[in-house]
Amino acid sequence: MKLSSTNIFRGDRGIWIIILFLFLYSVISVYSASAQLAFRSSSGSTTFFLLKQIFYLLIAVCGIVIVHNIPYKYFSRLSVFLWYLSLGLLVFTLIWGMNVNDARRWIQLPGGMTFQTSDFAKIALLMYLSRNLSIKEAELKTFKGVLKKIFMPIVITCGLIFPEDLSTAVLLFGISMLLVIYSRLKLKYIAMMIAIMLGIGLMTFGAIKAYPDFGRFKTWNNRFESFMDPSGKENIQETHSKIAVATGGLFGKGPGKSSQRNILPHPYSDYIFAVIVEELGLLFGAIPLLALYLYLFLRAKKIVKKVNRKFGAYLTAGLSSLIVLQALSNMAVTTNIFPVTGQPLPFVSYGGTSIFFTGIALGIILSVSRSVQEPAEDNSNNIETQNMENDE
Repeated sequence: MKLSSTNIFRGDRGIWIIILFLFLYSVISVYSASAQLAFRSSSGSTTFFLLKQIFYLLIAVCGIVIVHNIPYKYFSRLSVFLWYLSLGLLVFTLIWGMNVNDARRWIQLPGGMTFQTSDFAKIALLMYLSRNLSIKEAELKTFKGVLKKIFMPIVITCGLIFPEDLSTAVLLFGISMLLVIYSRLKLKYIAMMIAIMLGIGLMTFGAIKAYPDFGRFKTWNNRFESFMDPSGKENIQETHSKIAVATGGLFGKGPGKSSQRNILPHPYSDYIFAVIVEELGLLFGAIPLLALYLYLFLRAKKIVKKVNRKFGAYLTAGLSSLIVLQALSNMAVTTNIFPVTGQPLPFVSYGGTSIFFTGIALGIILSVSRSVQEPAEDNSNNIETQNMENDE
């Protein structure tokens, strides 16, 4: 088969366009926002971090190309192994993970690279749930089956993430429940699951208030109180984030001219959206970036409607929701709608693990879109062949 852009970059063209623009936003914004990181590091050069980010993005694109050329049906059986592997990695991280900023979220890989296991676990869980929802329908007619095949995998995975990363655990639980609701599971079972988790959530909130110095409770409590009291001393990052958004205006200050990037903590990851708005404004930064994620959701919705297998529909719905809701969460923190969560902007924020696994998720979605497009292309080719034969 002759190699060309047509048979290498297959699947939904709209999603490929989104990937291209997110790539460009990432390169431009990280180059500017990494000035503080460069100053703190020994290199002192933003070019170093720019090249590193481009390397991460290119690796992710390679991952997308490889994954989207694999028929998505093979991900069904693979999801079982990946989910169990993710549980093992999460346990390993809790016990032997790297302690960074009083949180164990990363494990050290050979060569000095780090790996955030929760990014892998998010995709593994959604793949596993998609499999169970599509092929275990008989078992899911009883509450015992729902507990075993749906609720327990969600609780175990989120429970292992929760001690060191509350926001990721909450986000993953919410997306998992959206997927369950979309699957049209019996309403009474969904209500029971939500009621149980609300009870656990209230008990956790009470424990945080009662024992504020235990583990990560102090950090979570400070973030909540900071969000509820905008005038508090702990509210520095939220204040400067709002300043960045406000001073950006419609057209922005221009690329590389952000002043708040030198004050904001992690302007290249958690608060990269604030830097983008300050430099590119609403018209060239905020609105187009928001539109890209919403357009991804619309393209995914179109794929879900056309795919002929439930597993493909659940995969696309779950993974697209993960990317879009994480993006909206990051933007909401920047504009002080949500408390600080530490969620990166998918495929834009600086970092290797998040970008790579966002790429894997996009590759899986594109794999499903291929299955939708290729039968249609085959039918059109057959029609063209028949027309040519009739003309002859």
